[in-house]
Amino acid sequence: MKAYNLEQIANLISGEIHFKKDIKISGLNDLKNATKEEITFIGSNKFKKYWADSKAGAAIVNESIKIDSKDRPIIFVKDADISMATLLETFSPDQGPVFEKDIDPSASIHPSATIGKDVKIGASCYIGKDVVIGSGSLIYANVSIFDNTAIGKNCIFWSGTVIRENSIIGNDCIFHSNVSIGADGFGYRPSPDGNGLLKIPHIGNVVIGNNVEIGANTCVDRAKFNSTIVGDGCKIDNLVQIAHNCIMGKSCIMSGNSGLAGTVTLGDGVTIGGSASIRDHTTIGSGASVGAGSGVISDVAAGETVLGYPATESKEMLRQWVALKRLAKN
Repeated sequence: MKAYNLEQIANLISGEIHFKKDIKISGLNDLKNATKEEITFIGSNKFKKYWADSKAGAAIVNESIKIDSKDRPIIFVKDADISMATLLETFSPDQGPVFEKDIDPSASIHPSATIGKDVKIGASCYIGKDVVIGSGSLIYANVSIFDNTAIGKNCIFWSGTVIRENSIIGNDCIFHSNVSIGADGFGYRPSPDGNGLLKIPHIGNVVIGNNVEIGANTCVDRAKFNSTIVGDGCKIDNLVQIAHNCIMGKSCIMSGNSGLAGTVTLGDGVTIGGSASIRDHTTIGSGASVGAGSGVISDVAAGETVLGYPATESKEMLRQWVALKRLAKN
């Protein structure tokens, strides 16, 4: 078990200790469940009321928050959330599931595939023709990587992930369980003979940048032509849909159950809230935010925040909601 004294923890997060005490911290937890051997976090004034009843041995608190620090140690920092991330990494286990062998005998690897140095491949994986996998990548059990796919260095693929043919993936990416990259885009038209629907072939691919993380059961579809693109540093939650020919800029965030219809363009640093839906052929400018549950049906300017269905500039939408509440009372 890892354990650190308060001074060591303060040094790790560049914090200032109030009411210093010689105690060892062996873990992290929330205010309600923390024990005397654990440290907790207070990043907002609305949570400081729970500090008095918490059994935590110490707390990490935003320096902007005024809180009693006379009886238990508090480490004041600029941003408690960032400090929490640092300590979670510090206390995390040294390694994930163990590979008994670098390449499991049950894995099916085409002779033409190029496997980099220190790559590990788990049981029942499939590696197709002319696949290239960069050094240091980890491929856990039951992952399928189809023909002509190129993968960079130090990527992690968790079980059940499927990477379809011709995909291009950068360095240091993480794909959680059952991610689907490069499946057919969703395209149908009425059949000329009036009998059913005609499937539109999608012959493009998916290109994913560096340092991208994609959550479990998320789908990124191949382009009809050219590429569906996920830019460097994007972070995508579980159960997200990214349709054909979408282009995401750098460092975008998409929360769970949100979705992009076909040919949506996101600028850099766009944030999409949970369960938000973006109409096809829509552009959302750099730095814009879409509130949870919103439905975007037209372009959003750079830096703008939109809410509601249909999504409207946030202040205007809030005024509409207030007016509706007042009208309902009359």
